Amino acid sequence: MKKIKLHGFNNLTKSLSFNIYDVCYTPAEQKQAYIDYIDEAYNADRLTQILKDVAEIIGANILNIAHQDYDPQGASVTMLISEGMDNEVDAEQLNSESPGPLPETVLAHLDKSHITVHTYPECHPDTEISTFRADIDVSTCGQISPLKALNYLIHSFESDIVIMDYKVRGFTRDVSGQKHYIDHNITSIQKYISEDTREKYQMIDVNVYQEHLFHTKMMLKETELENYLFEKESAFSEEEKEAIQEQLQQEMAEIFYGRNYA
Repeated sequence: MKKIKLHGFNNLTKSLSFNIYDVCYTPAEQKQAYIDYIDEAYNADRLTQILKDVAEIIGANILNIAHQDYDPQGASVTMLISEGMDNEVDAEQLNSESPGPLPETVLAHLDKSHITVHTYPECHPDTEISTFRADIDVSTCGQISPLKALNYLIHSFESDIVIMDYKVRGFTRDVSGQKHYIDHNITSIQKYISEDTREKYQMIDVNVYQEHLFHTKMMLKETELENYLFEKESAFSEEEKEAIQEQLQQEMAEIFYGRNYA
């Protein structure tokens, strides 16, 4: 893709909204223990470190961090970030349709941007299913797309379901005064996810190319019951296992398709 010579600063805004869901079987006596576990595993300090890693991947300086744990459960982190590296970046490589790295190298720079995360652990009042949700938003202004952080984010959470939205907003001008409403090629969010991850999930795209709006949903193809038991040593009959599996699959299908089946 040929580089565009811009007039002044690239002020396109690129926003990624990323939601993960983790489903667990928790009998009544285990529900509070599950909530306590999630609150500890994904507390504000842990989430802050994840966002610091994201900032490193996209090469941003961290200007300010606000984080908070909540009572009875949940946590939030908001991070204001600004332009990072001083050296020239390769915009073509940074915006290519390919998975981004795990947090091992600094890649690019951006300005006037932010990253946020909020968690929502909850339990069904009538069944024995608990669900942990994390909402992450990465908004950048400049050359790099926040999609380069997606590969790392997916690997940072144990995700049964992932729902992602990506939108490019505004416009930037080239030196001749012509407006550009997007500055990189993209056909699907899936192109930014590693192949080994894509193979594990059922995936659906809903894209509106003329509006630069991209939507991808992912749900695990294979679910082993042992991975969804909060107490792994629990003993169940075959009939009980089948009933639990049905509850878990219904919960995941309802979240994935956005409708209730009961």
